[in-house]
Amino acid sequence: MTKKINITETVIRDAQQSLIATRMPFADFEGILDTLDNASFASLECWGGATFDSCLRYLCEDPWERLRKIKARVKKTPLQMLLRGQNILGYKHYPDDVVRLFVSRAAENGMDIFRIFDALNDFRNIETAVDEVLKNGKHAQGCICYTESPIHNLTLYAEMVKTLVGMGVQSVCIKDMSGIIGPREAYDLISAIKDSSDIPVILHTHSTTGLGPITYIKAVEAGADGIDTAISSFSGGTSQPATETLSYALKGLGYETGLDDKVLKEINDFFKPLRSKYLASGLLDPLVLGTETDALTYQVPGGMLSNLIAQLKAQNAIDKLNDVLLEVPGVRKDLGYPPLVTPMSQMVGVQASANVLGGERYKNISKEVKSYIRGEYGKAPGEIDSALSKKVLGGEQPVTGRFADTLESAFEKTKRELSNTARSDEDVLSYIAFPQIAEKFFADREAKESKTVTYRIEKKED
Repeated sequence: MTKKINITETVIRDAQQSLIATRMPFADFEGILDTLDNASFASLECWGGATFDSCLRYLCEDPWERLRKIKARVKKTPLQMLLRGQNILGYKHYPDDVVRLFVSRAAENGMDIFRIFDALNDFRNIETAVDEVLKNGKHAQGCICYTESPIHNLTLYAEMVKTLVGMGVQSVCIKDMSGIIGPREAYDLISAIKDSSDIPVILHTHSTTGLGPITYIKAVEAGADGIDTAISSFSGGTSQPATETLSYALKGLGYETGLDDKVLKEINDFFKPLRSKYLASGLLDPLVLGTETDALTYQVPGGMLSNLIAQLKAQNAIDKLNDVLLEVPGVRKDLGYPPLVTPMSQMVGVQASANVLGGERYKNISKEVKSYIRGEYGKAPGEIDSALSKKVLGGEQPVTGRFADTLESAFEKTKRELSNTARSDEDVLSYIAFPQIAEKFFADREAKESKTVTYRIEKKED
């Protein structure tokens, strides 16, 4: 029997996050949703990650409404999101009541598959989210953030899979944010997982270093059940390998993907003009489209690189990009080799930039890095540099337990405080994740609707 390889399309989440810093508005892809639904993808990744923040901050869109609109058009294909465990979709830990309500509301609004990760692979920080997904009858996919360091190895990753299986996840994703997992490493890791468990395994990688397509083929040969790809006009560079290319290659090797080539062409033809538009506007920077083998050293993921470029340009310091990238591995080592995934990627990137632009290492330490060193994000994978730790902690002892256990319930209290502003529980959750940004969004929404009502009244009187 021919094995089917499940392919998840990432064009409206991770692909556009990696290439254009998540600036694709709903209106730009609304017209292709029906076609995406008819392509026979295993799932359509469309929410989570940075989309929530970007919708509120840059696109003047309600992320919950975006999800409902997608679900209204995509009825056959499961919708998938990336959830940051106890961080939900923000950049710090939230109390359990907020995590549970966020998951249940996401499920009610149309989410089917929750890919759940913790930036430190501290699985105490995903237990609540996994439990709530299962309680809502949805698919909980446990995630291992792949990185390479002196302390990360095959044995450690195999143990992580056992922990996830013990938590009750229904599938496991190996999440390679930076495109650094090679064909040999992928083959050995997935073989080891499959030797000890029959749980479905998905590999997620990027094309950043050029390894992606080769690695995917070897992963499938080792028994991987699924891969993530992006339609070709939004593939390559810091995005995922091309959907059409991998489907063609896998079919040629005797596997089945279930994808319709004609439908894939229709999807790609739709996105080609968007790619051209984003290139012309400068939103799509050619820097993120090439192959960057230096990433094998600094391990910077696509979303992190596009954001670093944007931040350095804003400070008229884009000429310092290489210096910042060279500083990243040093900061990562000092922090105990955390995987470079949100929020750790942003924290390490910001600190590396501060070290370079400030002309002195750790002259200024971000509050997030200080919180990390205090143990508020979980257990560091390795040892934190003692001098840096002492500079931040002084004589204070770091948190060693699960930080969320120290947090008071927040939803009901916040809901009361927003009684004159929030229109729904979803509004309250948006505010909890991004208070200032959500507050501005609510005000802008009110002003826009008032303007629309006034226009309609005036038009009627005319």
